Amino acid sequence: MNAGDTSWVLISTALVLFMTPGLALFYGGMVRGKNVLGMLMQNFFAMGILAILWVAVVFSLSFGNAGDGSWIGNLDFAFLHDVGIGKSDVPFFEFLTIPFVLFCAFQMTFAIITPALITGATADRLKFSAYAVFIAVWLVLVYSPVAHWVFAGGWLAEMGALDFAGGAVVHINAGAAALALVLILGRRRGYPDHSMPPHNLPMTMIGTGILWFGWAGFNAGSALAANGVAAVAIMNTFLAASAAMLGWLVVERIKEGKATTLGAASGAVAGLVAITPCAGFVGGMAPVYIGAIAGVVCCLALALKKMGRFDDSLDVVAVHLVGGLVGSILLGFFADASINSVVTHEGLFLGGGFELLKDQVVASVVTLVFSFVVTIVIATVIDRTMGLRVDDADEDMGLDLSQHAETAYAS
Repeated sequence: MNAGDTSWVLISTALVLFMTPGLALFYGGMVRGKNVLGMLMQNFFAMGILAILWVAVVFSLSFGNAGDGSWIGNLDFAFLHDVGIGKSDVPFFEFLTIPFVLFCAFQMTFAIITPALITGATADRLKFSAYAVFIAVWLVLVYSPVAHWVFAGGWLAEMGALDFAGGAVVHINAGAAALALVLILGRRRGYPDHSMPPHNLPMTMIGTGILWFGWAGFNAGSALAANGVAAVAIMNTFLAASAAMLGWLVVERIKEGKATTLGAASGAVAGLVAITPCAGFVGGMAPVYIGAIAGVVCCLALALKKMGRFDDSLDVVAVHLVGGLVGSILLGFFADASINSVVTHEGLFLGGGFELLKDQVVASVVTLVFSFVVTIVIATVIDRTMGLRVDDADEDMGLDLSQHAETAYAS
């Protein structure tokens, strides 16, 4: 055990958990005023139900059988069995210098925010009861196997794919699920003919700041130690967000003639998403290039929902799915073994050839397809049983009153 490593991961765990309220504000400011409590509640509720599911069964499904190249974990750690204050006796976890229960808590915060990311796509029309069932089932059937494949030495990791903090596990996974869910859910009433502007952009900017702050724990905490990799990861995280914000605003300025606060917020988050899989594997100016590319590509990807005629309310597909794909694939170009010894095949630009790039593409496509298909099945079953969306009258009234009998603003 190492006191410094333990202290840093304790702090990182709190930082990542704080990101979910930050996400609630980020999304909450972008919806209409009659739906802001509905959005806040969906994100805060995730902190409740998903934490309990995590310790009951999902941590075990994600990290049981760790290191054996399998497709899913077992139930060895169910209900926190053998998850204590000391080290785990599972060989895969020998590298840990922190209490095993702290590793479980840190990973729990990732499992909470990943399904919460989906809420931005379904804003203004998803029934709260259906949402509660959906995220619970999705965590078990989608998140746990993907986390096992990548984070726990499953078959994608054994193949050679890298994902430092969740480009595939978190962002591609949630983004593909968001796309699948909105295709089943349908469009908001009045979309796209009627304008539905954000009701409180200062709230969105505060949420962005919290996310940016918390992402230090998200990425640098994934080193699971207070070491040089964590130091590189935190620098990479901040540089990529800055570069992506600038890239997004340049595109926005050229296309629309204005640089907006919403564009700045969206660009920064796109950069944070893209650097997530790369944070502890790249160095030098690589995060600037990755962030700038992500900012430009994700801004241009806003056109996808018009081309596909689907209603992704708050652009989860453009930011998280596309951003996750950009970061995961660019890692195949920029991975640097001098930064992290885990890198056995360096990126194409560092003379490593196409091996890692191939693995990154395979892992990204597999994650996207698996999440999309299973989410379609889950959403269809819920829609045909309890129904996914509120009725027309409740949608017109707003989710705050129709789902929670509350209003955010007295007026």
